[in-house]
Amino acid sequence: MQIGFVTAIAHDLPFEEVLAFAAETGYDVVEPMCWPVGKAERRYAGITHIDVADFGPEESAEVTALCAKHGVGLSALGYYPNPLVADAAERGVYADHLKKVVDAAALLGVRLVTSFVGRDHLKSMDENLEVFAEVWPPLVGYAEQKGVKIAIENCPMLFSGDEWPGGKNLAVSPEVWRRMFEVIPSESFGLNFDPSHLLWQGIDYVRAIREFGDRLLHVHIKDERVSIDKLYERGILGLGWHDPKLPGLGDIDWGAFFAALTDVGYRGPVVIEVEDRAYEYGSDGRERALRQSLRYIEQFVR
Repeated sequence: MQIGFVTAIAHDLPFEEVLAFAAETGYDVVEPMCWPVGKAERRYAGITHIDVADFGPEESAEVTALCAKHGVGLSALGYYPNPLVADAAERGVYADHLKKVVDAAALLGVRLVTSFVGRDHLKSMDENLEVFAEVWPPLVGYAEQKGVKIAIENCPMLFSGDEWPGGKNLAVSPEVWRRMFEVIPSESFGLNFDPSHLLWQGIDYVRAIREFGDRLLHVHIKDERVSIDKLYERGILGLGWHDPKLPGLGDIDWGAFFAALTDVGYRGPVVIEVEDRAYEYGSDGRERALRQSLRYIEQFVR
């Protein structure tokens, strides 16, 4: 397994400096964010470390040369919009850019794009799956033609009462994954597996690895800490009783997690995603978070 990090946490650094830091720290790969250039609509979004808008052989050669210079690879190209949003025109914008990310991944030889399935939080799961069956097969088909796979992260994207209960990403549980894979059985469509989102939902992340091991294309490493006191006050129907943490600072059993990954034969990248607000006090805090996370995860991988 190669250890990497999601570049969203290094939003203030140009891509070459991200690669230089990764090399100096001891990371093998990074997952660069490939949002369209513009203003972010939420935290960790809208970050452009590789601009795929007009990405051709010349731009591909430049990125490849930078990676070779620093000895750091790319685990995948990341773009996380909501392709099932209610407005069809908006869906089209996201789909068009996702295809550009796929094109860039093919040119770079990365062969993997990470994203969200999306969700219209005002529709039921069944209704969303109907839209999914319209929107996503052509996208996966396009990726297949380019020799690229798409890995879907399982974050519910549930941050406020207005989004309750479904959040803005459909692919949150084994039940949904099974139904998605029935619609799209292609090996070019799989999971970007993040255990932190399963923990607070009460879903057994080790069992999920064992069931969906053949669908794991990419893995995010992020811990989650449940506040027993807040959970007592608000219950599972409330919000704000769990928080993302650096690996080792939450409630994930990382020994069991990595044992399951190795048991199912996963050999892909494990990519640290820093969203721990305790370390977001500036560039020093973010760098500390990445160094500390790497030291912790190395015990299971190297």
